[in-house]
Amino acid sequence: MSRTPHIVSDVMTQTVVAVGVDAPFKQIVTLMQQWKVSALPVLAGEGRVIGVVSEADLLPKEEFRHGGPGLGVPLGRLRDIAKAGALTARELMSTPAVTVSGDMTLADAARVMTDKHVKRLPVIDAEGMLQGVVSRADLLRVFLRSDEDIAEEVRREVVDYLFPAPPSPVRVEVRDGVVTISGQIRDTSLVPITARLVRAVEGVVDYENGLSGLATLPRVEDRSDAVGR
Repeated sequence: MSRTPHIVSDVMTQTVVAVGVDAPFKQIVTLMQQWKVSALPVLAGEGRVIGVVSEADLLPKEEFRHGGPGLGVPLGRLRDIAKAGALTARELMSTPAVTVSGDMTLADAARVMTDKHVKRLPVIDAEGMLQGVVSRADLLRVFLRSDEDIAEEVRREVVDYLFPAPPSPVRVEVRDGVVTISGQIRDTSLVPITARLVRAVEGVVDYENGLSGLATLPRVEDRSDAVGR
């Protein structure tokens, strides 16, 4: 069984195209087209990430190429107008760069992408040096895990841990990434904990609970003291 990808360094692309601060506009566009990427890290010195230039940073050049937008320009667009006249990565880039570290979890990286509305994130080390790039597609790769791999991890990391000696077998089924755990357990307070742990397994799409508490037998009244009355 292949190792489950849990952190950014497991899925990131290590071969990365980047540009220096003096890279000209046309070179940036050319590299984006050649490498089929929507953004490029901007590096200074020996490889420290200081910014990112994206397609959004380049578009004002086309939008305003016939001149300024005229009077009444929204204040929020003034930065775009300035970028329309930019010639190098230094003038075009967004800074500081939104980055992640290689040991960040995939869930946290996905959260950063969503919060910052970006498609790709430079991966840096403790000194800010470029280590790779992680994209939305990289993060979604965990959902390519087979159902068998997911089921094995759920049994080992969840079921065996929470239910080491169940009163009856606890079954794990996975279909298209949806996990179902069924069986009878002694402590039903573990049901929400089970759901949380299963959803934390990489590649799980959803969880359906099939666990229930042990059926209690009706109490038989002790009538031994009535014998001989």
